[in-house]
Amino acid sequence: MNLILIGPPGAGKGTQAKYLVKKLNNFQISTGDMLREEIQNDSEIGKKILNDMNDGKFVSDQIVNTLIENALLDPKKKGRLIFDGYPRSLTQAKNLEQLLIKTNQTIDFIFFLNVNKETIIKRINQRKIIEKRADDDLETIIKRYETYMDTTKPVLDFYSQNSNFYEIDGGSKIEEITAKIDSFLNV
Repeated sequence: MNLILIGPPGAGKGTQAKYLVKKLNNFQISTGDMLREEIQNDSEIGKKILNDMNDGKFVSDQIVNTLIENALLDPKKKGRLIFDGYPRSLTQAKNLEQLLIKTNQTIDFIFFLNVNKETIIKRINQRKIIEKRADDDLETIIKRYETYMDTTKPVLDFYSQNSNFYEIDGGSKIEEITAKIDSFLNV
């Protein structure tokens, strides 16, 4: 079963993905984690990523698509992927469609965790204290949220026509979001 979790930074995609990885024995494909790993490795790609993130921009589709393609081509992960924070642009969504066709896979469920900016700011401030993530300063978060909303609207329009698209109130408690996802999965 392949799933997509869509939502702004701080919506709880990672939390839900980690739960679903355990429950379904799937693999979390977190572009955020992949990008942070490149930054931590201080690679050339990592330096480009860090500049974009610090400016509140999204990382180029080319970089992200390469990382995603590698995950889809991994035979042990076939049909067992949870996309956490991908796709973020219409270009990425269309690229994913092509990669799925190429690897003979489909997306079974798409969950949009819809959360307002005030809730995101509150959550990110808490996450910054707990996780000490460099990309969690207030100014960057506001830029990332606004960029997300502008860039991801076409992705939501693209997927919302599908019968496997579900919008969930991402401002709810973690357990309530988990229960809602479980009810759609029927597992």
